Amino acid sequence: MSTLPETAEFDCQSCGACCAYSAEWPRFSLEPDEALALIPEKFVSADLSGMACENDRCLALAGELGKHVACTIYEVRPDVCRACMPGDPECLMARSFHGMTGERG
Repeated sequence: MSTLPETAEFDCQSCGACCAYSAEWPRFSLEPDEALALIPEKFVSADLSGMACENDRCLALAGELGKHVACTIYEVRPDVCRACMPGDPECLMARSFHGMTGERG
């Protein structure tokens, strides 16, 4: 059973909060080596443990938070990115951290 109102709408392309929440969040954990090899080296952290970030923001995220954003490696993004769903607890935590209230970015 969902804890979100049925009318809630979350538009990831006008948000981006989850991709700019913590440099510790975009960690590699379940990806096979073949999948990790598809991620461009410039977006991988120096210690190879996850995505490279600057000020907690994933370097693969383009655009302005809360306005219009896009993942530049969407098709090959890691499992942790795929697991974060619009309106789930992680999404809501990241949105709250960035002061994004209401239903849309």
